[in-house]
Amino acid sequence: MAWPMTALSINLNKIALIRNSRQGDYPSLIEHAARCIEYGADGITVHPRPDQRHIRPEDVRQLSALVKPLPNIEFNIEGNPFASAHKDYPGLIDLVAETGPDQCTLVPDSDSQLTSDHGFDLSSQGDQLKPIIEQLQSLGIRVSLFMDPDLEQIKLAADIGADRIELYTGPFAAAWNTDYLEMVFQQHVESAKLAHSLGLGVNAGHDLNLHNLEKFASIDNLLEVSIGHAFTVDSIAMGMKTAINSYKTLLN
Repeated sequence: MAWPMTALSINLNKIALIRNSRQGDYPSLIEHAARCIEYGADGITVHPRPDQRHIRPEDVRQLSALVKPLPNIEFNIEGNPFASAHKDYPGLIDLVAETGPDQCTLVPDSDSQLTSDHGFDLSSQGDQLKPIIEQLQSLGIRVSLFMDPDLEQIKLAADIGADRIELYTGPFAAAWNTDYLEMVFQQHVESAKLAHSLGLGVNAGHDLNLHNLEKFASIDNLLEVSIGHAFTVDSIAMGMKTAINSYKTLLN
């Protein structure tokens, strides 16, 4: 049974990707976000990248303005804190400082990646991340680190002062309907248990869907899941309101 306070954050990257395939603002990201919130989403997630393949800096500013007046809705900005800024992209940390989300999820992705596909190696990047974490926390922003279910790495996340981790669930989703699913699932169970014992909140995301979410959401103390790709596909098939209700039912 899912922990009763698991929040559903909808990732809008794919909606922005569809919009960017044409000129103009259709579909409207802001209208889409507002509808997700109306239908019961607990939060909105975006992942601006320097190449602006989907989310653009102005999207982040407009979504921040939408969510800030809503006390029970969280805004989560994901991204690589080390990605280079340029004239159209101010850099993740400057954008986060400007827009003041509830949470910033730091992710070690690069422009060459199709999507995020691994967590941080804090044995090599922890010293660089620590002052960034402290800077964001000084602004009142919760900091989550995108992590593989690796116990030693999770200990390091606590050591450098993160508030939460987001477990990368891609391998769990890839293991679905295989004979090694239980092994992969238990790695996430043990990782979440260790994180909780160290005072870290536990989020999760990547390729979670209506088939695999119920099992993953049985993990104790799971605070939030972020779902975008599968949710967008499900919304096309069954309608957005039904899709949100379906996901919320599995979480709670």
